Amino acid sequence: MEGKNNSIVSEFILLGLSDEPEQQRLLFFLFLLMYLITGLGNLIMLAISSDPHLHTPMYFFLSNLSLVDICFTSTTIPKMLSNHISKNRTIPYAGCLTQVFFFIWFAGIDSILLTAMAYDRYVAICAPLHYNTIMTPRVCVLLVLVCWSWAITNSLTHTVLLTRLSFCGHNEIPHFFCDLSPLLKLACSDTFINDLMIYTVGALTAFLPFIGILLSYAHIFITIRKISSVNGMQKVFSTCGSHLTVVCLFYGTVIGVYFSPTSTHIAQQDTAAAVIYTLITPMLNPFIYSLRNKDMKGAVRMLITRKLGFTV
Repeated sequence: MEGKNNSIVSEFILLGLSDEPEQQRLLFFLFLLMYLITGLGNLIMLAISSDPHLHTPMYFFLSNLSLVDICFTSTTIPKMLSNHISKNRTIPYAGCLTQVFFFIWFAGIDSILLTAMAYDRYVAICAPLHYNTIMTPRVCVLLVLVCWSWAITNSLTHTVLLTRLSFCGHNEIPHFFCDLSPLLKLACSDTFINDLMIYTVGALTAFLPFIGILLSYAHIFITIRKISSVNGMQKVFSTCGSHLTVVCLFYGTVIGVYFSPTSTHIAQQDTAAAVIYTLITPMLNPFIYSLRNKDMKGAVRMLITRKLGFTV
């Protein structure tokens, strides 16, 4: 599929995670299992978050996070699984750009949603008496709308800028999906504007929310130090611990892949990191939030009891 140096690329080849047939079979079943767990776990989270007993801002944000995680994993994993079955690793130029658009969009929503959830925890812990007046349903809906609209603006910016690039000669992407960084490396035209947008518009979508999370938790930890009750501190840690775990997993890998110097990038390491934030983090989210939250565990038990009662 690799053409001459002056030929225009009409499709790309996704090299995936391995060329070994035995490893490919193992990876197929492993990723299929993880994808099914991700979908089922987040669907359960959606069902639980719709419980009338859990109509709070935090669970409203959690239901949106679960929906976005389902869409996020569905952007990349089905195509990867299809490639393993068909042995055809090609993806059309238009399909590749479409995948880039939805990938950046849903990743951006994830990033900003985590900030909205951190702000919710900040208000709940640092200003509990004003929580109901600040975190009204209207404010929560507006925060979610900001997440979706900001993320789609960022995604459109990068995708439109990709269309101005020429791809000729090499068309092999050392990845299991069309990602922005490896695509820019394949371009045979100047990528200065694209790189500039990654470190400006893209950085705003990643670093501004991250700074917001850090500031929220800085105030939370200052407030925690004033709490003399051990039970009160345990409650705060159980409330914030799950969110902090997800933030560390998501931002740790994303910043390492997209905002470190390109000279330090190794394809295998970037691909391994991508597996963490594209599949492992969305798969673990339902378990992290449910196992560390008493309300969520109670809702899970109620959901199971209802299903068993309905079955009987």
